[in-house]
Amino acid sequence: MYKVKVTDNFSSAHNLREYEGNCEKLHGHNWQIEVSLKGEQLDDLGMLVDFRELKKEVKNILSTLDHTYLNDHEYFSKVNPTSENIAHFIYEELKSRFNDKMNKVTVWESDNSAAEYYE
Repeated sequence: MYKVKVTDNFSSAHNLREYEGNCEKLHGHNWQIEVSLKGEQLDDLGMLVDFRELKKEVKNILSTLDHTYLNDHEYFSKVNPTSENIAHFIYEELKSRFNDKMNKVTVWESDNSAAEYYE
């Protein structure tokens, strides 16, 4: 089994609806994202996936979140913009491109707090 990972980041603000505590208030994070793909077969060049291709797709998704108020994003108007839901959103967006190779998306909202989504 082969696995490749890329990281990227974005900055945004959000607040958690119906949460009792500080996170109910408007606040922001510098989110760190890690995307992991896996597979058993390499292509003719010996790659699971071209890093350049994966980085481009991740950047395209993150550009829709960067420097925004996440609660205004169409996806997060239906679900709270928690780290868990952000990881799920990114995973689903990438799944349409890398379907059977998707492994996991990890979203760090701070140096010591992260959420992962995988199937």
